[in-house]
Amino acid sequence: MSKRSIIPGFRLSMGISLFYLSILVLIPLSIIFIKSFELNAAQFWSTVVNPRVLASYRVSFVTALSAALINTVFGLIVAWVLVRYQFPGKKLIDALVDIPFALPTAVAGIALTALYAKNGWIGSLLEPLGIKVAYSPLGIIVALTFIGIPFVVRTVQPVIEDLEKDMEEAAVMLGAYRLRTFFQVILPTLYPALLTGFTLAFARGIGEYGSVVFISGNMPLVTEISPLLIMTKLEQYDYAGATAIAAVMLIVSFVLLLLINVLQWTMNRRMTANS
Repeated sequence: MSKRSIIPGFRLSMGISLFYLSILVLIPLSIIFIKSFELNAAQFWSTVVNPRVLASYRVSFVTALSAALINTVFGLIVAWVLVRYQFPGKKLIDALVDIPFALPTAVAGIALTALYAKNGWIGSLLEPLGIKVAYSPLGIIVALTFIGIPFVVRTVQPVIEDLEKDMEEAAVMLGAYRLRTFFQVILPTLYPALLTGFTLAFARGIGEYGSVVFISGNMPLVTEISPLLIMTKLEQYDYAGATAIAAVMLIVSFVLLLLINVLQWTMNRRMTANS
């Protein structure tokens, strides 16, 4: 006979979980594909391979990937500073990390646009250097970096707190340089958390809309993102076309996230085997 769970109610809790996920996730996602089936194969293909649509895919995925990579590097630095060092205003800075979570994305987009426009505080300094941020792909990366940084910091921060300093001190005493200690002792332990933070920031960036539409300029084939194109088709009552674009984004995003999760699983397995 199978052992009974310490906490009873598995069937009930599993049923509630499946029902909850079905209502909130599975059914809405299935509607996307069902609605896109209103188009025949030729119409679906012509919609998703339209040059404007392909350009929006490229802008969305490239900028989201770039912002997630930037956040992975600097999010690790911010988390490390918040955990390992004591300095005045530490709690304030720690609280500021969560502001992108609470701030409405439209407000963030307006603020970033005003800051990085030609006549903005930072934009006016970058313009003479030939660096254009607002109304360019660089502006999209800035916006996605702003809204994605908390995902990396809050994912990596607890792992750094749990790191034992004895291993680092032992490596230094054995003659390892500090950079070598970081890359060979500390960083391998942080890989899974970093990959998780990267995945969350990347996933958020792909579907971001509010903070991007203001700073991007929404120029077709240049700075137009896929979520904006979907909204445009919805305003034109082209629901089948909007869901076709959304279905392609959903499939590509799922494949990318699946590959990242497989990579994370492989790294966790290797770390477990080595330990």
